[in-house]
Amino acid sequence: MSETEQALARVEELVARLETTRGRLEELAAADDLDGDAAVELLAELAELAREIEAELTRARTLADADA
Repeated sequence: MSETEQALARVEELVARLETTRGRLEELAAADDLDGDAAVELLAELAELAREIEAELTRARTLADADA
């Protein structure tokens, strides 16, 4: 597996984690007793995952351009 493919596989893993975390946030928001601290933690986790996804996409693009 090339480095570009590895970076894209990492992106897929991160997106899956992002979707799982987003689902947890939706469940929390639907609860009768909203836990604000937990919501903030989940939002911070989503933001971090988004940064990691962006970094991996940039890495994959750079690797792909270098291979071209």
